[in-house]
Amino acid sequence: MSFSTSLKDPSLFVEKSYIDGQWVASKSGKTFNVYNPATDALIGTCPESNTEDINAAIQAAAKAFPTWRAQSGRQRGRILRRLFELIGENKEDIGKVITAENGKAKGDAEGEALFSAGFFEWFSEEAPRIYGDVIPHSNPSCRTQVTKEPVGVCGLITPWNFPMAMGARKVAAALAAGCTVVMKSDGLTPFASNLLAVLAERAGVPKGVFNVVTALENTPSLGLTLCESNTVKKISFTGSTRVGKILMQQSSNTLKKLSLELGGNAPFIVFNDADLETAVTAAVIAKFKVTGQTCVCANRFYVQEGIYDKFCQRFVEEVKKSQVGNGQNAASTHGPLTNGVEKTQEHIQDVISKNGKVLLGGNALPSVGKNFHELTILGDVTDSMKVASEETFGPVAAISKFSTENEVVARANNCEVGLASYLMTSDLGTAHRVGEQLEFGMVAINTGVISDFAAPFGGVKHSGMGREGSKYGIEDYVNIKMTITGGINTVYANL
Repeated sequence: MSFSTSLKDPSLFVEKSYIDGQWVASKSGKTFNVYNPATDALIGTCPESNTEDINAAIQAAAKAFPTWRAQSGRQRGRILRRLFELIGENKEDIGKVITAENGKAKGDAEGEALFSAGFFEWFSEEAPRIYGDVIPHSNPSCRTQVTKEPVGVCGLITPWNFPMAMGARKVAAALAAGCTVVMKSDGLTPFASNLLAVLAERAGVPKGVFNVVTALENTPSLGLTLCESNTVKKISFTGSTRVGKILMQQSSNTLKKLSLELGGNAPFIVFNDADLETAVTAAVIAKFKVTGQTCVCANRFYVQEGIYDKFCQRFVEEVKKSQVGNGQNAASTHGPLTNGVEKTQEHIQDVISKNGKVLLGGNALPSVGKNFHELTILGDVTDSMKVASEETFGPVAAISKFSTENEVVARANNCEVGLASYLMTSDLGTAHRVGEQLEFGMVAINTGVISDFAAPFGGVKHSGMGREGSKYGIEDYVNIKMTITGGINTVYANL
């Protein structure tokens, strides 16, 4: 039985690439299989696209660009608004697709659908508000005008952990700005991106404006093609720091605009004066969302000595309420890991070998499936342990004690990356002071939720450059043009 028969609308499940308004196979005829990480069941196949395929998508986007950019922001915004509505209307089917290919629990999967929709709503409203400036010139006979123009064709490379939302955040901003898009979906999770293309066509996005190319083994060569193309004017990538640096190098000869949202190693700091229940609730969300597989997941927990024991006790109590299992089961709060069981176990064993404590969990769950792992809390963690310096990308909360504010700020900042950070305190002065000292692109104070459509998302240091979402997110898809007009007669006639 085909997976598509489980959907209310089977036409949302497409096993091809979307190029120039057509669903096509690879010119090579090759395909790759996509499996459910919870069951290892085959979901479907997609084209193993090659450079010829992605060049066709680039050419289609370039051909469509002049017409798309010529539309007013209001016209583009109406199409994006309709796409927002269609995603909401198909939330249940979208959730099923995301759960099947990514594994996340039903609530998280449908939540991702709504999260994706929100970006199209936000940028539908931003599209007509890409403002410029009129700047007074030093010469009274000249006038200076500043306008913002779409950069052109954009190459978007998306990850598997949010197979629709990370694409939506990029696509919505690019289309709102008047750019056209070639999106390379992740080979582990191509169907949510294809579904987005189906709905975009129904919303009225013209052919060639939004293209989706699928591949698994050929991903590096497709990324290289996007980076080296003189037609592609911008690359936006979400993924590992290692790959982000490769893409930056590959883009150097064509001097593209780059948005890189890369790895994280988020500190979660709990001061003695923090509200315990607020801190615990925030910790559960910040650490275990999508079974620990987000770039903003709290990775290093620093808890001040006076509240350490109480925090650990309550944290364990709350996490025990979770249920790891197949995301399709209504009782499951957390699904499988996509590919991170081995690293999760490596970090846990390293903590144990260095006299850390397992406060909860610690074990893989092969009886449930090869990709399942217990939600795990570790105590007495030190900075010499791997989990303190490496992003786990799995369901492991590693808790350390700290004494002073200066100590914890230094330890939190002692890492190459700087994406998200979390701070729990009831003191306004501490919140401002420590928040300003943390070397991270984002700081969450007394909450475990860091993402919002209206908030700029991105990091510093080796976590990348550029921002997504918010009014700042559209800036990465525009160029600034200055027009100066001279010879203006400024002598007014006597009235």
